[in-house]
Amino acid sequence: MTRISELSRKTSETDITLRLDLDGTGKTDIDTGVGYFDHMLSAFARHGLFDLTVRCKGDLHIDAHHTVEDVGIVLGQALTNALGAKRGIQRFGHAVAPMDEALVEAAIDLSGRAFVVWNVSFERPMLGQMDTQLVEEFFRALAGNGLFNLHVIQRAGHNAHHVAEGAFKAVGRALRAAVAIEPRVAGDIPSTKGVI
Repeated sequence: MTRISELSRKTSETDITLRLDLDGTGKTDIDTGVGYFDHMLSAFARHGLFDLTVRCKGDLHIDAHHTVEDVGIVLGQALTNALGAKRGIQRFGHAVAPMDEALVEAAIDLSGRAFVVWNVSFERPMLGQMDTQLVEEFFRALAGNGLFNLHVIQRAGHNAHHVAEGAFKAVGRALRAAVAIEPRVAGDIPSTKGVI
């Protein structure tokens, strides 16, 4: 079973092409024009063991908002496409990622329902060219278009870079666990409803 999705999305604000392989090794080739965001997407994919290619040309002369949010939209859609009917997956994933003084926890349910609980705060407004508020916007777009429940909880930390990186790593690892194939369910859909 190949779990790969390739998508393109073009609007008046962004032009995005993206390729996601859920069963990769963490290889990345990312260029969004927002250096810190590229770094975070690389950490997400590396710790999720997803092969991820992203090209985005956005209206960065305004700010990074459209770029970050729209990449989240397309990545969420790619995840949905790559998972198909979700047969045989673990469905749930949980991870805790320490990053020096920061500790961030993420929990995921690939339920087919989008819901985000975000309990993370930043003590400074910017990370390079990226507004720290955009970290939440990215994850809301990802979960909203990937149709999953996502809880991200900051347990400790004050350095904004460490907190954000902890969030991307924790979500990457939690998603890796959730999309993993469970041989004991023999390709069944992991729901008492019989559908997700």
